Amino acid sequence: MQGQVMIFAAVFSVAVLFFAWSCWYRFRLVALGRPDNRFDHIGRRTWNMLVYAFGQRRVVTKSYPFGLNHMVFFWCFIILLIANAVFLLQGLFPQYIALLLLPTGLDYALAFIFDIVSLLALLAVLIAMGRRLLFPPRYIDARSPDAFVILGLVTILMLAYFGLNGSEIAIGNLQAAPFMPVSNFVGGYIFASLPAAVLPAMVTAFWWVHTVTLLGFLDYLPYSKHMHILTSIPNCFFSNAGTVNTIEPEIFAAGNSYGVDRVDRFRWKDLFDAYSCTECGRCNDNCPATITGKALNPRLVIHDIKINLLHNGPALEKGRLPGLPLIGGGCEGSVGSEAIWDCTTCGACMEVCPVFIEHVPKLVYMRRSLVEMQSKFPDALLSLFENMENRSNPWGIIPAERGKWAVETQAPPFEKDRTEYLFYVGCAGSFDTRNKRNTLAIANIMNAAGLSWGILGREEKCCGDSLRRLGNEYIFDLMAKENVGQFRELGVKKIIAQCPHCYNTLKNDYLRFGADFQVLHHSEIIRELAGSGKLKLKGSAEVGKVVFHDSCYLGRYNHIFDQPRELIAQATGRPPLELERSRARSFCCGAGGGRMWMEENTGRRINIERVGEVLKKEPDTICVACPYCVTMMEDGLGDLKMGDSIRVLELSEIVEMAL
Repeated sequence: MQGQVMIFAAVFSVAVLFFAWSCWYRFRLVALGRPDNRFDHIGRRTWNMLVYAFGQRRVVTKSYPFGLNHMVFFWCFIILLIANAVFLLQGLFPQYIALLLLPTGLDYALAFIFDIVSLLALLAVLIAMGRRLLFPPRYIDARSPDAFVILGLVTILMLAYFGLNGSEIAIGNLQAAPFMPVSNFVGGYIFASLPAAVLPAMVTAFWWVHTVTLLGFLDYLPYSKHMHILTSIPNCFFSNAGTVNTIEPEIFAAGNSYGVDRVDRFRWKDLFDAYSCTECGRCNDNCPATITGKALNPRLVIHDIKINLLHNGPALEKGRLPGLPLIGGGCEGSVGSEAIWDCTTCGACMEVCPVFIEHVPKLVYMRRSLVEMQSKFPDALLSLFENMENRSNPWGIIPAERGKWAVETQAPPFEKDRTEYLFYVGCAGSFDTRNKRNTLAIANIMNAAGLSWGILGREEKCCGDSLRRLGNEYIFDLMAKENVGQFRELGVKKIIAQCPHCYNTLKNDYLRFGADFQVLHHSEIIRELAGSGKLKLKGSAEVGKVVFHDSCYLGRYNHIFDQPRELIAQATGRPPLELERSRARSFCCGAGGGRMWMEENTGRRINIERVGEVLKKEPDTICVACPYCVTMMEDGLGDLKMGDSIRVLELSEIVEMAL
């Protein structure tokens, strides 16, 4: 017995030291990342960790019912940590550590719990294996060797547990046998007929199988995708304070480098994200670019960042240049340039990630490097950047044209200390012929409600949303500072925006540029006016069956879901039809992230994918609350030859019909 303890102590020491070294080797590389304060608001962070990590809120959803199996697996793992800790300590100090040393009754209760939980863990593993072999999901590498190594180790661990306890019960050594139904069955019905002389050897054999498997599992973890077992709980703690609806600005100064072209230029949280990815594939299962056959796969982007960090980290620590390029290397560990430009920044990946990985900011930071440091970007963006810089709109139209839509409604100019709301029209609402109709509708609604509002006209500048998402942070920085300064000089305190992209930029991005004004989307202010009785809606808008499409930047980014639906119900007399993918799970129209100004040259068109989903509801009208969505939906209907039978109306147009 003493010899076994000494051998085990040696094996245990080597295994634990190797595990500690492996963790140190990997986690020290996280310190290469730039600073990022994720230690504030401890109470809220702790609550998020309890709800999303231990409560598995994002794991178990209607869209992913198999997440229940993972939840069982997770809690079995947590509970069996205690059992395995006792097992290891008992191996080191057999005369001191044992369940028998616990108060009477508690040892039996724990023995029962460990036995049942071990059975549940075994069943969860077998179900996971069966799913991967027989019903492999399309969005993960279901039959990866790594997954089966882990599942195999857990299976062996559980079988060894029952074999060890069953052998002890067959010998008669376990007083808790009546409280261990599974082990008691193994010992009383399977091992009972074996010769008594064999049983002690079986105890020893199962004990060593359990020991070697447990320590092997421990040492394998840092080298597998199941490293998330160590990082996912703290990653939930370090998650963003709310929805990731803005990104970190650059500090422009001589000698600075902009964007991310090396893995050590990410924030440390970005690098920790790379270790926390569970490779569950939910991000690419919801990514419009991946779904429509483009190069972008959010899961692989995070995987490539991790591989790049492990490959280049040691060299970067020593001040040497990285050997593996982060962008465009054409191999594992290098993110493809095409994939970086495919992103619509819709945020669907971040919405479903169980461990709160922030995919979109990483892609935008890499775009910044391509644009600002390397001048490598799609040709279509050259004229956009020039137009934005020179005339502050995507088309390069002269600023004098910006306020011409107002002639039809005699929109008043914004006056300092007299006008309550600034109506920030935006580029699409000012220059695009189709979207001018939305602008006029909003103006007529505000007039009908007697609202005090005004416009800047030719003095209005683009908010810079597309520039920021495309990585041209320098021009965005100039625009943001100029706009904030202009609003401050005019005494603007309340802004109404019709475009969700303008809304999000003014409300969230501008905060870091000194913005101190309230920003409302037109759906919010119209809903408020209707609720207060200042706006009378008759419920008479004749638009037939209406289906509502949630804009990513209005819904997912800013949680405005109910206001548009309530207005549609008041304006038409009935609620809108709901799409299969709606609200926070809505599918992008394809125009976000600056993709409005770029062609889709690979795969299927995202807007056609979305329109195809809409057509299944057989609507008469598609209602949207975003000028980009108006354009993309109408283009999609036109491509599918459905433009004459189905209308696309902006929310304000439907409300105006019911005045």
